[in-house]
Amino acid sequence: MARDDYYELLGVDKGVTADDLKKAYRKKAVQYHPDKNPGNKEAEEMFKKVSHAYEVLSDADKRAAYDRYGPAAFEGGGGGAPPRGAAGAGGGGFHDPFDIFREVFGQQGGGGGGIFEEMFGGGGGRRDGSRDGADLRYDLEITLEEAARGFEKEVSFRKNVTCERCDGAGAEPGSKKVSCPTCRGAGQIRRSGGIITFTQTCPTCAGAGSKVEKPCSACRGEGRVPKNTNLNVRIPPGVDTGSRLRSSGNGEAGMAGGSPGDLYIVLTVKEHELFERQGEDLFCEIPIKFTLATLGGNIDVPTLSGRASLKIPAATQSGTTFRLRSKGMPNLRGGHQGDQLIRVHVEVPQSLTADQRRILDEFAKVSGDASEPLAKKFAEKARKFF
Repeated sequence: MARDDYYELLGVDKGVTADDLKKAYRKKAVQYHPDKNPGNKEAEEMFKKVSHAYEVLSDADKRAAYDRYGPAAFEGGGGGAPPRGAAGAGGGGFHDPFDIFREVFGQQGGGGGGIFEEMFGGGGGRRDGSRDGADLRYDLEITLEEAARGFEKEVSFRKNVTCERCDGAGAEPGSKKVSCPTCRGAGQIRRSGGIITFTQTCPTCAGAGSKVEKPCSACRGEGRVPKNTNLNVRIPPGVDTGSRLRSSGNGEAGMAGGSPGDLYIVLTVKEHELFERQGEDLFCEIPIKFTLATLGGNIDVPTLSGRASLKIPAATQSGTTFRLRSKGMPNLRGGHQGDQLIRVHVEVPQSLTADQRRILDEFAKVSGDASEPLAKKFAEKARKFF
């Protein structure tokens, strides 16, 4: 084992960082762990090798010695004396590979059982038995007008809150805590996993090491009870579908002194009958009379803030888009407001009175069949087909 290249064993380069080295070891250790390879002696040997390599390279002094002298720095004798201060295999400088495995995996996750315990069915609360409350989600549908101006709304939902009878302790008033009968107060239990023995958080007391003598009659020992809750939330101007607002501390209550979770308001903006939202701009289409398009004039158009006057120049063509500055949606972070875009469609009358037809006939005779620019251009292109 001493002659293996430790960097190659872990699949890393010599300049590897401490974090990447740990990630590489975790991957290799899980791959070759005896519990995943029962009866496979080669896998067991590789597990020992990668653990040995990680122990050397994760220690700054040992890594420096290895980089300078190679594997000989950690041999107990043979082809040359190891440098002064280098830990030799025979001198107790290296540890059980399973201790290294437990150390690396047990450092992850924080609070309760780490990834090592989760891999083998463990997990649970903190050592003191506390657990943070869960975050909650509330889906709220609003109108485009509400999204534009912002507003306050009372929302109602059901969540777990701290039990008033026991003040979250989970014990009947006057009752006391006793040592957990499963782990005998240790907060952890040991169990065998093949050739190794490992610990996991006690499932009975969630790592607290104790349990209440008499559970609270109101919450049955959980320390929390479900309750309907009303909360006023402020929706800022400029939100859109998918916007998520956080109300800190208004999620479910924690257990045994754990912090409460948060409430997340997830918004959906209803489709509007007139306006289509494009980022901070609003888009709409309106019909105009062909006489207005020809002669020009002013019309009133709808906006989210009321009526606005729009000037239609003479000879406006169908499909022309106009822009009303600062009539769109406000920016969520403030500072400016989008525009409103208006596309006009020239509406052709579907029925005419006798006087209207007579006047239009006279107009057609005066104008000629191809007197307008577009009609004239098309007539020139189409002449060869006639």
